[in-house]
Amino acid sequence: MNHYKDYYKILGVPRNASQEEIKKAYYRLAHKYHPDKGGDPEKFKEINEAYQVLSDKEKRAQYDMYGRVFEGAGAEGEPRGFDFEWVWGKPGFDFEDLSEMVEEMFGFDFGTKKKKRDLKRGKDILVEIELSLEETLNNTKKVINLYKYITCSRCQGTGAEPGTKIKECSTCRGTGEVQQIKRTFFGTFTRYVICPQCKGEGFIPEKPCNVCHGEGRIKGEEEIEILIPKGVDNNQIIKIKGKGDAGRKGGKAGDLYLKVRVKPHPIFERKGDDLYTEVDIPFSIVVLGGEVEVPTLEGEKIILRVPPKTHPGRVFKIAYRGIPHFGGIGRGNLYVEIGLEIPKSLSKKQKELIKELKKEGL
Repeated sequence: MNHYKDYYKILGVPRNASQEEIKKAYYRLAHKYHPDKGGDPEKFKEINEAYQVLSDKEKRAQYDMYGRVFEGAGAEGEPRGFDFEWVWGKPGFDFEDLSEMVEEMFGFDFGTKKKKRDLKRGKDILVEIELSLEETLNNTKKVINLYKYITCSRCQGTGAEPGTKIKECSTCRGTGEVQQIKRTFFGTFTRYVICPQCKGEGFIPEKPCNVCHGEGRIKGEEEIEILIPKGVDNNQIIKIKGKGDAGRKGGKAGDLYLKVRVKPHPIFERKGDDLYTEVDIPFSIVVLGGEVEVPTLEGEKIILRVPPKTHPGRVFKIAYRGIPHFGGIGRGNLYVEIGLEIPKSLSKKQKELIKELKKEGL
């Protein structure tokens, strides 16, 4: 019986090593232990064996999962090199482990862990919508037109021609599944798969709808009105339930996901729910103090009282003038950074006054 060999340890590489790392390790060790260079023949053989497995994607995957590589079946259907004692004696081994192993090796599963999919449900849709920063201050209504699957108006989503019946599928007897049998070296296994006749629904229309051909939905355009809550942020995703693709044959509709893109603002910068802006003030107010007008996102002007000897770069907080908290109460703050206003041109009198100030050391 074959014993487990740690091929990663033999090559001196970690289990998450890349193919390039495995190749470099092999070349280095093969050169060191090559019999023609006086190396150990058995060690060289072991290095080659490890490289043959770890350099092959499929063999490496089998080795990582089972500790062995399955090279193929013998004359009586038993795989060469397969250690049954290691598999069945593995701590914690159960039937679900076996089902995963069979699925990996043969593409066949027992359905022990998989939940049954809703085959009628429509797909989800993701769209991007653009807002201005001002629009985030209030709940905003938007209307979009989506080209997607919509419910067939002729059959109302049933998939059957009006006036005809929906009957039980004769292949699966209304279960939506059929039995499938497969023989492997473990023995004969039975599983249930989706019925190919009714596609897992259990029922089929007596006569398919002439418009949707039994699907219960068609491609079309739908106008959707959306309410975007105040305080929404850039790249935030909003879910609108049931506004994705219509489901097949009256199935549940998918959901619509809106990815919000907030356009950059020329005056304000948003950080979380706070807003930041800069206001340049004259030198006289910087020195003596005074009142300056500060713009707000609402388009109003508010008065900020600047104290004397305010250095450029100082930041003032104006409470509750930022962005509303998404889904909550209150809003962020507005932060105003003071800058020094440099006039582009000076009158004759202004120049004279500045000269006088210069004489006074200002």
